[in-house]
Amino acid sequence: MSFTLENVVPWGRSYEEYVSMFKLTSLDLQKKILGCGDGPANFNSKMNKIGQPITSIDPVYQFSTNEIKGRISETYKEILEQLEKNQNDYIWDIIKSPEKLGQIRMTAMQEFLADFPLGKSEGRYLEGELPMLPFEKNQFDLALCSHLLFLYSEQLTLEFHKQAISEICRVAKEVRIFPLLTLAGNMSMYLIDIENHLKSQGHKLSIETVPYEFQRGGNKMMKIIKKKCI
Repeated sequence: MSFTLENVVPWGRSYEEYVSMFKLTSLDLQKKILGCGDGPANFNSKMNKIGQPITSIDPVYQFSTNEIKGRISETYKEILEQLEKNQNDYIWDIIKSPEKLGQIRMTAMQEFLADFPLGKSEGRYLEGELPMLPFEKNQFDLALCSHLLFLYSEQLTLEFHKQAISEICRVAKEVRIFPLLTLAGNMSMYLIDIENHLKSQGHKLSIETVPYEFQRGGNKMMKIIKKKCI
């Protein structure tokens, strides 16, 4: 089945969320970074502004700025309504309310939209999707995957997760995945199988607590370092 814009629920995270979700240090931010499934986040835009351009890949980048903007407008109210209904699933400390979250995310998405035409022409935004990536082996120092793998365990199979994570490990020397919870707020049922799969490939794996928790219990990321980068 082909990828269509109607399947997309755009909800771009902010630069500050990326730094917290992935426990990024100043040294991490100087690395050659790949963002897998970044969607309309403003991480790429912010990194470019501070002189550290990164590469983001997502199937939504096949669409025009106006098409993505239109889809954001179509889904924004629905997302906020769902947040209102399920407020107990989230921690409202730093972000005080669904309305405040909406403002943060909309600001991030507007920054993405403003940067998208130039970033696409510069090759910072590339169309593509897991489990196949159009990159060379070890092309990146660090790959980040936000709110895709593990989160959609009910929708994406274990085999897809194995193929996708192995592919990200092929193109990057280090991989970080966040969160490890499903949409229902449970730890992904694939976690143990994926840990065993990665260890069988010789990768070093750790589960780390990060200074970010919005989805209740969602403050863990998977960190994968390839044993041999050849």
